[in-house]
Amino acid sequence: MNTAASTAGPQPASAHGPRLLAPQARALWLAVALVAGVAPLLNLAVPPDSVWHLSDHWITLLGKIMCYAICALALDLIWGYTGILSLGHGLFFALGGYVMGMYLMRQIGTDGHYGSELPDFMVFLDWKELPWHWALSHSFAATLVLIVLVPGLLAWVFGYFAFRSRIQGVYFSIITQALTLAAMLLFYRNETGFGGNNGFTDFKRILGFPITTSETRVALFVVTGLTLIGCYLLARWLVASKFGRVLQAIRDAEGRVMFCGYDPLPYKLTIWTLSAVMCALAGALYVPQVGIINPREMSPAASIEIAVWTAVGGRGTLIGPIVGAFAVNGAKSWLTVVAPEVWLYALGALFVAVTLWMPQGLVGLWRRWVRRAPRGEGGA
Repeated sequence: MNTAASTAGPQPASAHGPRLLAPQARALWLAVALVAGVAPLLNLAVPPDSVWHLSDHWITLLGKIMCYAICALALDLIWGYTGILSLGHGLFFALGGYVMGMYLMRQIGTDGHYGSELPDFMVFLDWKELPWHWALSHSFAATLVLIVLVPGLLAWVFGYFAFRSRIQGVYFSIITQALTLAAMLLFYRNETGFGGNNGFTDFKRILGFPITTSETRVALFVVTGLTLIGCYLLARWLVASKFGRVLQAIRDAEGRVMFCGYDPLPYKLTIWTLSAVMCALAGALYVPQVGIINPREMSPAASIEIAVWTAVGGRGTLIGPIVGAFAVNGAKSWLTVVAPEVWLYALGALFVAVTLWMPQGLVGLWRRWVRRAPRGEGGA
């Protein structure tokens, strides 16, 4: 009996894999075509007075939401597949944004209000030279390295001590929220050299190109979309591998995983660090499109919103957090214009509804509907 069960266990995954691969591959190619082909053409080639024209506003809005979707996907890896709820991922998102913001501030050059090589806020505060942590901010290549290195190193150090101490459940969530709150308070201080309450804004150029032109906005949109697709493919490959199966086993019964001879620490530390780096990439792409980064992006509320997107879409599904990010932020963009005072109540009601009646989120609701449809047609 046990032998038969063990030999039959892996077969469904391999049997369903080829059947699922073709539709998913078509969907991915469609997403690539929309991001890299259709949307740029509708913005750049279609006249502004045409009904088919995709305005710069929509390009920026969709690019921003795709950044949020990367964050939700990153949280799904650590929460949906490893069972660790982080309420501090907004910190990694903001760190990536600040590293990119430092580079963009250096790109302003003497075009600032004071005509100085120093950023305007430093001139206002009577700084005479750049602080040490701005040393590599003039280099785009160094910026790309730091976008990965700074949040990744912080996540690794924090995760090592937290996971080695076997901090789990609500205690880990509270500690991550305390971490992002402490970082937010630190970045609010003017003497840290990060712009204080106002942060960084008034960007002019990126890689020498004007940042507000339609061409630059479309290029950032395409890079963001391809990054989202790449992160999704990486996440899907990870969860389907042996590494991913161990993560899910840790989520379901960490004690049994240890009894089988696996050390959960390197697995949890690896996925935690990778998740943080994905959020940092999202933050780095977010800043040049939105045009501002300040400590409010590190607020505990921002990290909670990432968890809401993941839960609404359906955690443990990969595609669900992406759907949730688009659904929630699309509703937010509409409601904050039509009835701004209603938005927070609507968000709370949505989260309660998902918790009570849709524990698997929008994707889980859709899958249940799809499974029931053939039964109704086939009868007994």
